[in-house]
Amino acid sequence: MDFFVFISEQWVLASILVLLIYAFAFSERIKGGKPITSHEVTRLMNSDQAILVDIREAKEFNEGHVTHAINIPFAKLDSRLSELEKHRGKLVVVADKIGQHAGAAGKKLRNAGFEVRRLQGGMAEWSSQGLPLIKSR
Repeated sequence: MDFFVFISEQWVLASILVLLIYAFAFSERIKGGKPITSHEVTRLMNSDQAILVDIREAKEFNEGHVTHAINIPFAKLDSRLSELEKHRGKLVVVADKIGQHAGAAGKKLRNAGFEVRRLQGGMAEWSSQGLPLIKSR
């Protein structure tokens, strides 16, 4: 009950706190790369301006992935960054299952000097839009 009394009496402070939390969350999200739609990713990949790094585990990747995607599981990203050096001049789009690790992976890639975006909605969104997937054995 005291909490609600405090909020009603100190609404300006409470509002500032909420805004600061939102600003912090927004800035942290952007550090991992801005979201990009699947259609924009397709356009950039078709014009050879971007690569897609799929950070799901190999089993999930083999069940269905985007054509020409590079599979580097999130847990192995630090040790396998050198595989992306030949793509340094391109935009790196990070994709995962539904977006749970894409921000953290994007942050690591940005710290390594890559220009990064996150696939909006992850591979779940890609497949729900009926976009093509390649299945590996």
